[in-house]
Amino acid sequence: MKIKNMLGAALLSATVLAPLSHAQDMKFFRIGTGGAGGTYFPIGGIIANAISNPPGSRACDKGGNCGVPGLVAMAQSTNASAHNVNAIQAGQMEAGLSGAATLHFAYNGIGKFEGNAKPDLRIVANLYPEDLHLVLPKGGSLENLADLKGKRVGIAQAGSGTQIAVELIIGDHGVNRDNIDEAELNNSQSAERLADGQLDAYFYAAGTPVAAMIQLDNTKGMELYNFSDEEIQKANATVPYYIPSLIPAGTYPGVDYDVNTVAVSGIFVTNANQDEDLIYEITKAMWSDTARKLLDNGHAKGKVITLETALDGVEGIGVPLHPGAERFYKEMGMM
Repeated sequence: MKIKNMLGAALLSATVLAPLSHAQDMKFFRIGTGGAGGTYFPIGGIIANAISNPPGSRACDKGGNCGVPGLVAMAQSTNASAHNVNAIQAGQMEAGLSGAATLHFAYNGIGKFEGNAKPDLRIVANLYPEDLHLVLPKGGSLENLADLKGKRVGIAQAGSGTQIAVELIIGDHGVNRDNIDEAELNNSQSAERLADGQLDAYFYAAGTPVAAMIQLDNTKGMELYNFSDEEIQKANATVPYYIPSLIPAGTYPGVDYDVNTVAVSGIFVTNANQDEDLIYEITKAMWSDTARKLLDNGHAKGKVITLETALDGVEGIGVPLHPGAERFYKEMGMM
């Protein structure tokens, strides 16, 4: 049913692949995202709609989408960053979303990717900052991160970019799998367990506001942990791609205070073996007027996904741009 719905969404949208093939040739383009309760899935769906233009669609100049002619892009729900980079490297998906830290680790074969480098990963665009949420029950509190010891803690799904970073960050404070009751769950599952009293806290990194947390906030209520300056500095030193960030008061109506945390950039990634002309047209379609309307109206985080910030922080990740994307940015005078 999920695949059927995603195909339906793709066929209702539109995007760009013009000079690559005959107008009626169809090409599928799978985009790995994340869980349905997070931000990757809706953002991936917006991108899929923006770059798609299935055979038989109305032409761009006649009010149709301005995507790649013949392209049918589909957002697929996955276990997020680490799953996506593995699948892209293996050719199981054409593209996907990943946190910058996971992308760096995977490309270079370090950390949890030791001895298992993903050299074919290539960047298409920087998207938006993903804030690390440490969610607590309504009325709950922690003195510090070390206070997680002995508690039931959601550390995100196995292999996800959030989990990789969280284990590094809490490790600096003496917290690990030996002294917590860890749960490897996606965002929606974690929110449900917290609401039911089966978790004391859970971590998740995503663009705000996060759908599953909105629901939790509206039903059972929640608190967000406010990282200390020292904890932010340590996190940034241990995982350099997590930088200081702020979740403003009112982002979630029940959280009426500013929350200091760290954030990592979400990146749109593909495989080096994807055709240069195709990725050029996809990159071009991502920044079309049609795509701008979809991003502005489709999700709160879509508004911060802009051409002007498409290359922000990319050089520091140490992963090359795809040649097709690079060609587009050079034509735009951005490189």
